[in-house]
Amino acid sequence: MAILEIKEYREPVLREKALPVEEVTPEILNLIKNMAETMYFDSGVGLAAPQVGVSKRIILVDGKEDGLIVLINPMI
Repeated sequence: MAILEIKEYREPVLREKALPVEEVTPEILNLIKNMAETMYFDSGVGLAAPQVGVSKRIILVDGKEDGLIVLINPMI
């Protein structure tokens, strides 16, 4: 696992519509693990893939009571 770089607000990936996840591959699972490690390293409670430079619709949230919640292609 690895700590990922959190992007600054000027990064284009933060202003673009993220791409959907077509298939949950080993690479996507690895990204999720790295995102979780990054989020907890920075004492965060939530992190989206674009915040680490990846244009994918993945969000992690620490629900405290529910633990880590991973949302893939979430819809409002």
